[in-house]
Amino acid sequence: MASKFGLAGGIPERRVRPIWDAIDSRQFKNALKHSTALLAKYPTSPYALALKAVILERMGKFDEALSVSLNAKELLYKNDSNLMDDLTLSTLQIVFQRLDHLDLATSCYDHACGKFPNNLELMMGLFNCYVREYSFVKQQQTAIKMYKLVGEERFLLWAVCSIQLQVLCGNGGEKLLFLAEGLLKKHVASHSLHEPEALIVYISILEQQAKYGDALEMLSKLGSLLMIEVDKLRMQGRLLARQGDFAAAAKIYEKILQLSSDDWECFLHYLSCLLEDESSWCNGASDDPIHPKKIVDCKLSHLTDEVFDSRILDASNFVQKLQADTSNNFLRCPYLGNLEIERRKLLNGKNNDDELMESLMQYFSRFGHLACFTSDVEKFLLVLSPDKKTKFLEKLMGNSSSLSTEPIKALGQSITLLKIQELIGNMYKLPVVELESSAVQMLEMYLKNLPLSKDLDLQESMHGEELLSMACNVLVQLFCRTRNFGYFMEAIMVLEFGLTIRRYVWQYKILLVHLYSHLGALSLAYEWYKALDGKNILMETVSHHILPQMLVSPHWMDLNNLLIDYLKFMDEHFRESADLTFLAYRHRNYSKVIEFVQFKERLQRSNQYLMARVESSILQLKQNADNIEEEESVLESLKSGIHFSELSKEIGSKSLTFNEDWQSRPWWTPTPEKNYLLGPFEGISFCPKENLVIAFFFSVTYFRYSIPHSFCDFGLLLYVERIQVEEREANVRRVVERKSLLPRMIYLSIQSASVSLKENLKVNGSTTDQNISSELKHLLGQYAKMLGFSLSDAIEVAMGVSKGLKSFETFGADMIDWLDFAVFLNAWNLNSHEVVQPNVDGSGSCTWHIVNSLLKKCILERIGSVESHICSPQSDLPSLVQLVTEPLAWHSLVMQSCVRSSLPSGKKKKKSGSTDQSPLSHTVRDSIQSICGLVEEVAKWLKHHINRSEDENLDIILSSVRRNVQDEGPGRIFQILETSNASINEAELGDRISQALKSWSPVGVARKIITGQRTGLQKFLGICESKIKSLQALQHQMAQV
Repeated sequence: MASKFGLAGGIPERRVRPIWDAIDSRQFKNALKHSTALLAKYPTSPYALALKAVILERMGKFDEALSVSLNAKELLYKNDSNLMDDLTLSTLQIVFQRLDHLDLATSCYDHACGKFPNNLELMMGLFNCYVREYSFVKQQQTAIKMYKLVGEERFLLWAVCSIQLQVLCGNGGEKLLFLAEGLLKKHVASHSLHEPEALIVYISILEQQAKYGDALEMLSKLGSLLMIEVDKLRMQGRLLARQGDFAAAAKIYEKILQLSSDDWECFLHYLSCLLEDESSWCNGASDDPIHPKKIVDCKLSHLTDEVFDSRILDASNFVQKLQADTSNNFLRCPYLGNLEIERRKLLNGKNNDDELMESLMQYFSRFGHLACFTSDVEKFLLVLSPDKKTKFLEKLMGNSSSLSTEPIKALGQSITLLKIQELIGNMYKLPVVELESSAVQMLEMYLKNLPLSKDLDLQESMHGEELLSMACNVLVQLFCRTRNFGYFMEAIMVLEFGLTIRRYVWQYKILLVHLYSHLGALSLAYEWYKALDGKNILMETVSHHILPQMLVSPHWMDLNNLLIDYLKFMDEHFRESADLTFLAYRHRNYSKVIEFVQFKERLQRSNQYLMARVESSILQLKQNADNIEEEESVLESLKSGIHFSELSKEIGSKSLTFNEDWQSRPWWTPTPEKNYLLGPFEGISFCPKENLVIAFFFSVTYFRYSIPHSFCDFGLLLYVERIQVEEREANVRRVVERKSLLPRMIYLSIQSASVSLKENLKVNGSTTDQNISSELKHLLGQYAKMLGFSLSDAIEVAMGVSKGLKSFETFGADMIDWLDFAVFLNAWNLNSHEVVQPNVDGSGSCTWHIVNSLLKKCILERIGSVESHICSPQSDLPSLVQLVTEPLAWHSLVMQSCVRSSLPSGKKKKKSGSTDQSPLSHTVRDSIQSICGLVEEVAKWLKHHINRSEDENLDIILSSVRRNVQDEGPGRIFQILETSNASINEAELGDRISQALKSWSPVGVARKIITGQRTGLQKFLGICESKIKSLQALQHQMAQV
């Protein structure tokens, strides 16, 4: 081998080092200069060529880099000397990987291993290649070869991990686990095991086969490898429980709690073992790491009453012992244990509501000042009947006079009381006047306690920050109940005020994102979303707050940046994931190997990732729809939409993942598809938990006849959660399927319009007009099926609505998709005349009329329904934007294609009776005129709103929140905020808070809203003006024909 001391790829290291130094310091031109000199001296060195390829790739010269790499690969294959070293291969691998040619890197290592079959270094490089390709079978085979070569334990475990990955992530059957077990058993018999991770892997293999007895035996034999005693006990307890030996498992969990008394998960396992409830382990494998369950499922006990009471008494005595042995007053588990015991008793029909309430009261007296109190007790309140919840709240309120004398603790307890009211739902049942007073109380409490935070760092959470979020929720509910915009405006003001005091409160920012989105000030919503500074995986979990709104907005540049950043993170993660996986192999952290691969697969199946890929291509098509040449360039880069068309076929078999953090969404929009602010408002509960249950109440009424009432609400929530996930997955699947067809259908529509005027024309030299027509018909059939109709029925529906025979309500929520269908139907009929009969003159203008009529009716109706008031939510504006930027844009492309085809080519004179005299040309001319007039109407409407006086809009906003003392309605909150900086005590508040208060301006917020709304309208106007210009150019071209 050539990798000897002082040599790098057969070249002295002193000659190579300057090149790597230049690359590392990003001085690529200098590096290329050194590389050229090196190649002059070593022209046949694969390593020298590989170095040059690295430099060219970093300089963005990808084609040159690939060419040089292929030359190096060819030299490597031809060279029969001993210069086949890992350094050259790994350098080539870097380039091939970054150029997305992993197969070439693998083939290099495969060739090298063929020449040097006993070289461990090369075999490890080949294994690395298979890790990058996620080729689990070949990983296993290569690892077995390395194990046979040197007999090292790590290579056996590499093979076993590869087998596990085949079972968990591939198509491998469970028989493979038996093979892995056999390999490990043989190794243990001859060599034993020497690493903790090796034992963990072995036990996981046995556990996956339900061989719990064998796993326990192995744990007792080699358990000394696990250095942390609690980890060993946890494993032992889990195995015993899964084996069904609950008594022994309970004793193990007792030991763990004695060593770590604040281990809440361990306590739940302990109690489940005592009550012989196996649900904690049966569902463990299917737990969602992204969305861990807030409420742990449990089964009704099958024990007799006598045995159940005895076991519960044992648990109570053990909890009391833990409390007595605990000197740390901050440990909550021993006290939560009491609550869980009372909950289990209540679920098993012991009617111990009062005992549970008493335990809750005791827990409040000890931990009521903590911010986590409400989330701690949520699942315990869930099992109480509504009357008992109200009684518990009354008890808490009755004890409010005995709150702590320490200001910070007293504030925490007061906030907890308000949170419990919010959680139970009593606050939302108050009359409007009392509800408004509660919002005022929250704001005043926040202001009164500002001095408590004067010495805190800007990055630290202030005391009482939750109060403003709660006040906002109350004000939004007041808006829903009264439809008085002043409350909505006050909700925004409260949050803007809080962010003026401290700009790092992410809860305020998320609420503002949704409030501004509802108001049509999407530029402000996007600013606050960016202020969240979500990076890496947060882009996957929080982008749902803004992405759905941006997709139907005119903010194309911001949307493009959002999609690019998201897709860039995902693609980089997929590339780096393999590096992390191989690193985990090298560091012998085998549990991380499984974790990294499963996480990568989860992200690849993300519904957001799938949607972003499709929407990114559609955005490019929308941005270039006014110029058919540019549009065709985009379509060419998208391979004429073929890839997305294939994706639409595959989506049905894909299992999608939902990684969004739904818990961070406001109560009024629990998912992007639902927004309770849009109405109807009757029957909606403003308590989030009630909204969840009401939706499916009648689906599960049978529960109430077979189990206690307290258990019904619990089971109902779990049932509802599962149904909602299934519904959302089906909905996303339908949307992605439809949108994936768009690029291909747009491409075929352009070609169909073109060949309708030029007979015998071939597209791309191979696709005839007949092929285009048949494929477009097939895709129209698919599209119609996704809308719930056959092709013929869908055509009938579209014609019926266009003629006024059917209502627009027939389209339902799929209006945009129906208009897209009509556009593509017209493009297909231009060439086929197959289903829709053309007019007597043969023009086929019937389908043109359908499209023009539908667009006109939909757009004019939307213009009439969008409220002009600055204080009105702009809920119809997104659909108006979609109508203009999607179906109308695709229709204009069809017209552009027709016009281009009707123009004479070059200087050739037209003959009499040429295509410009055809009835179709007149139809196209009329359509251009109709659509141009339609877009001009939209532009006229936009200009009217944009040109409205800012002062007039400002007066409207401020008048909604200013009132006289005797008036009812909003205004009290605004008055407090307006005067909050009237008298500032700097010594009491500190310099930072005082300066923030001085900078606060409610009027400034109102002006910002006006600017935000106007920005969106201006961007939409820019899109319309571009389309008008394009359509007018078409009219001019048609006039010249």
